[in-house]
Amino acid sequence: MKNLKKYGFSTDNKVYVIAEIGLNHGGDINTAKQLIDSASRTGVDAVKFQTYLTEKRVPKNSPIFDILKKCELPFEAFKELKDYTETYNIEFFSTPFDEESVDFLESINCALYKVASFDVVNYKLLSKIADTKKTIIMSVGMANLSEIEEAFKILNNKTKKLAILHCISAYPTREEDANLSAVYTLKEKFDCVIGQSDHTNGIVVPLYAVATGSQIIEKHYKIDENMNCVDAPVSISEEQMKELIGKIRKLEKILGGGELGIKEAEVGCKIFRRNNKI
Repeated sequence: MKNLKKYGFSTDNKVYVIAEIGLNHGGDINTAKQLIDSASRTGVDAVKFQTYLTEKRVPKNSPIFDILKKCELPFEAFKELKDYTETYNIEFFSTPFDEESVDFLESINCALYKVASFDVVNYKLLSKIADTKKTIIMSVGMANLSEIEEAFKILNNKTKKLAILHCISAYPTREEDANLSAVYTLKEKFDCVIGQSDHTNGIVVPLYAVATGSQIIEKHYKIDENMNCVDAPVSISEEQMKELIGKIRKLEKILGGGELGIKEAEVGCKIFRRNNKI
C-alpha cells in the first residue's frame, strides 16, 4: 500500500474516506454545514463539494441546468465551509468545473482537488488544475485506457501527488455493474494512489473495493434516509457511513502490511518448523 501522507492526504489511515456532499446541500449553506456536522460524526477523513459557475458547466438548454443553478453556491461560501470543516479536524476540498473556480479555490488555499469523470478529456481544465501542483484525485468513469493515460500525463507533468479512482458513471450503479477488477488494471498501469468512487446505494461494493487494494473511497453523502436531496439515490446516510468506516478500519487490520516471515501471532509455532536443508 502507498503511504497516503506522501501523496498529500492528511490521514494516518491506510484508506482515505471521502463524504461527497456535492450538491446535496441544495444551494443552502446552512444545510451544507449540517451535512458537515453529520459527516464529522462518522469518522470520515474528508468532505468534498463541487465548485462551479453553472453557465460554464453546462449549456442553458441542458436538462440539468436548472438543478445545477439551484445548487450553485457563491464562491465566498466555500471559504466559510472550509473554515467550518477544519474546526472538526477533517479535510475540505472540492471539484472545480471551470478555471474561475480553480482560481478561487487556490485563493483560499484548498489543499487538494478532484477531477470529475466528465472532465478526464477536458485537457484545458486538467492543465489549469495541474498548475496548482497540489494533490489531485481524478475519477475515470467512462474513460478508456488511452484517455486516462493522456490525462495522467498532463497532471503528472506538474505534480506527482496523484490518485485515480475507478468509477462507474451510472446513478445509481447496480452492484453487478461495479467492475471492481478495473482496480487491478489501474494499479498495474499507474504508479499512484488507486481508489474507488462508488455510486451504488449501499456499502458492500466499497468494502470489496478496499479488499482489491483501493486506498481512497468516495461516497455521496446525506444525513439520513429522510433527507430530500439531489443525489439521494446514490448517497448513503450517517448511519451507513459509520458502518462503512468501522468495517474499513477492521479490514485495514485484516489486510495487514503484506510483510513475509514469522509474525508475532506465529511465534508460538516457530519450534515446530522442520528445518532440514540438504
